[in-house]
Amino acid sequence: MTGAARPGRRPVTRRLVGLLRQPSARRFGLLLLLLAAFAVTLLVVPRPDAADLPRLADTLGGYAPVAAVVGGALLLVALVPRTFVTLASGAIFGPVQGAAYALGAALLAAALGFAVGRLLGRDFVAERVRGRLARLDGWFARQSVFGVITVRLLPIAGFGLVSYGYGTTGARVLPFLAGSVIASAPTAIGYAAIGAAVSSPGSINWYAAAPASLGLIASVLIIHRWWRAERQRRLGPS
Repeated sequence: MTGAARPGRRPVTRRLVGLLRQPSARRFGLLLLLLAAFAVTLLVVPRPDAADLPRLADTLGGYAPVAAVVGGALLLVALVPRTFVTLASGAIFGPVQGAAYALGAALLAAALGFAVGRLLGRDFVAERVRGRLARLDGWFARQSVFGVITVRLLPIAGFGLVSYGYGTTGARVLPFLAGSVIASAPTAIGYAAIGAAVSSPGSINWYAAAPASLGLIASVLIIHRWWRAERQRRLGPS
């Protein structure tokens, strides 16, 4: 039985070895290892208490805004949920500055994630997409800002993972970055206000949650418009 099983394994082994000899496959494997390392780190590293966050701004002094944007971006590309990063930004800097720094971090993280995905994964994907996957890749390549907003608002994956994924497609960078920031704005404002209220008990009100609710409403409207546009495109000119 053992001797009979070995011949069947050899073609698989040879295909795997041949795949690993391809530079695009090695880069794609590195991307997968990077994402796996981030996921494991999220499970083992404890998160700080939101009430203790405002003291960080005092220790950083004038470098606090830069640290907030760069540090927040690094956390996002490390797959930390954007909700946590935005809440922390609001807790440290208040609702207005916190929202602004959270959006800056989102823009930088989107650019970094896209660049890494494009560098490590695009060639591997482009060499292998066929049929429906090729049409899907073409849809990403044709996407406008509106299309990126639509995908960003869908609850399909975290902010960082979507950025990496977009980099592996034929999507254009400028519509991707613009759509990422616009889609992030409603919840950035809402969660920053909530984070500020956590660090200052008694200051929260219903207006703080309004932008997040608007984001949900915008998601429904955008998905509806996208569905109508796709339907009209399929039907073609009458």
